[in-house]
Amino acid sequence: MISVADLAAGAADTDLLDEDGRPRRPLLAVDLDRPATPAEVREAGRRARESERLLVGCGTRAELWDVLDLTVVGAKTPHPGVVVVEDPLAEVELLRERAEGQAQAALILRQLLRMQLPVGQALEAESLAYSTLLGGAGFREWRAGRAVRAVVSAEEPVLVDRVGDRLRITLNHPARRNAHSARMRDALTAAVELAVRDGSIREVVLDANGPGFSSGGDLDEFGTAGDPAMAHLVRTSAGAARRLHAVRERLTARIHGHCIGAGIELPAFAGRVVAAPDTRIRLPELGMGLIPGAGGTVSVPRRIGRHRTLYLVLSGRELDAGGALEWGLVDRVG
Repeated sequence: MISVADLAAGAADTDLLDEDGRPRRPLLAVDLDRPATPAEVREAGRRARESERLLVGCGTRAELWDVLDLTVVGAKTPHPGVVVVEDPLAEVELLRERAEGQAQAALILRQLLRMQLPVGQALEAESLAYSTLLGGAGFREWRAGRAVRAVVSAEEPVLVDRVGDRLRITLNHPARRNAHSARMRDALTAAVELAVRDGSIREVVLDANGPGFSSGGDLDEFGTAGDPAMAHLVRTSAGAARRLHAVRERLTARIHGHCIGAGIELPAFAGRVVAAPDTRIRLPELGMGLIPGAGGTVSVPRRIGRHRTLYLVLSGRELDAGGALEWGLVDRVG
């Protein structure tokens, strides 16, 4: 762990890549409680903004909380750049290990979260980054360890019910935990498009059948497109994220049970998110060598900020309904 003075002196500025182009020391922890002069704090902030590495603070020096990528503390604070954990030192070590295990994805995630782009451009940037990582070593290794199953279902993946000016869209593949397959994506996109095109629909409700809202992307379809460029165009043109954002003022998402990956990325676009008490939220993509790819680097930070979004992805930890309400990821529990 480096000090603020070390950061000011350039400790994070050494070459990020080795001679073979592999990231080294992708994450550095910064001890915020060791003494530093005001000049050192200012210089540390400047270098943190320009650093290529993930910089995770540990301590109570609030002057650097905004500019670092994330800070963990042991005492409760409402600051959106901070995550309260039981053991900050142990948490920093976990984050370091996970960043080193999937350095490409972790660093690309950092780049995305630091961009200040309008929603449409941000979705395009996320998709380009996602397609890049589909060709990365981390994803290839994860994919090689999985057997692909052919699953055929006669169920309608999405149910659509309109009564007057109210449109209800229900994910309907509980046998697969409402996994966000290509078939479900297309059906969801078509359903939301109804509200995009018809201004007489004043209320849109997105919910799901079964014990959980969604287990996220269908793992058996990950990486099967064969053409990352085509996959990028499909995500940006045929995906539901942009359309959900377009109707956000009319949209209420009602989530419950497990909301994993796309299972929280998509409902987070809604203007109002209501979570059942049993809601459990997780963004597991880093373990696959990927980043959130259904719009999560766009929708989630707009609710909880880039720091806590990074924490959810980098740590892989689960957030319960109470935590989601406290952070603003959901608007009501009940």
